[in-house]
Amino acid sequence: MPAVTRSHVDGVRIAMVTAIIGTVFIAAGAFWLSFTSLSDLARRSGLDPAQAWVWPLIVDGIIVVATVAAVALARTRVAWYPWALLIAGAAISVTANAIHAIVAEATDVPLVLAASVSAVPPLVLLSITHLTSVLMRHQVARSVAPSTETDVVEATIPGAASTELETTAPRRSDASSLRALGWSNSAIAKHLGVHPSTVGRWFREHVVTPAVQANTAREGTSDG
Repeated sequence: MPAVTRSHVDGVRIAMVTAIIGTVFIAAGAFWLSFTSLSDLARRSGLDPAQAWVWPLIVDGIIVVATVAAVALARTRVAWYPWALLIAGAAISVTANAIHAIVAEATDVPLVLAASVSAVPPLVLLSITHLTSVLMRHQVARSVAPSTETDVVEATIPGAASTELETTAPRRSDASSLRALGWSNSAIAKHLGVHPSTVGRWFREHVVTPAVQANTAREGTSDG
C-alpha cells in the first residue's frame, strides 16, 4: 500500500510539473503574438520605433502581474484592485490587437474575422497566466498541508493534548501566517483542508494554551 501511495503522489507531481511547463510555453507564445501586434500598432500610431516595443510590455505586463496578484490575494479585502487592473489591461490589449488587424490591411479575410483572430492571443495570455498561477499555488498548498495527520484528537485519551499540539503545530503556524496576510477563517480552512471551526479554535487556543500548559505542568509536578 505505501508503494502505491508513493507512486500516485509521484504521478500527480509529474502531471503538475508538466502542466505548469506547458502553460508557461503557451503563455510565452500568446505574449509574443500580442507583442508583435501591439508594437506594430504603436509604431503606426506615431511612437518612435526604438520606443514602440515598450508599449506592449506595459499593456500585456499588466495582465500578467494583475493575474498573479488576483490569485495571490484571493478572498482578501484588497482583491478587487488587481481584478480591476486585470479587466482594464485585458480590455485594452484585446481592443488594440483587434484594431491592429483592421488597420494593417494585410488580410484577405473579412475584417471582423481578422479582428477576432487577433483578439485570441491576449485572451489566451489572460487565461493561461491565471491557470499557471492556480497550478503553482495548488502545488505550494500540497507541499504545506499535511495529508495524513489527524487534526482532532479525543481529549479523553492519555497524552492527547500533547499529541494534538504536535500534529497540528505546522497547520497552526501556517494558519497564523495566512491570518497575518488578511485571510479569513473560511479561506484558511479551505487552504489547509480543515473545518472553519477548527481554525477558529486554533486562534482561540493560541491565547489560552500557554496557561493550560503551565497548569498541566504544575499538576504533573504535584502528582509526582
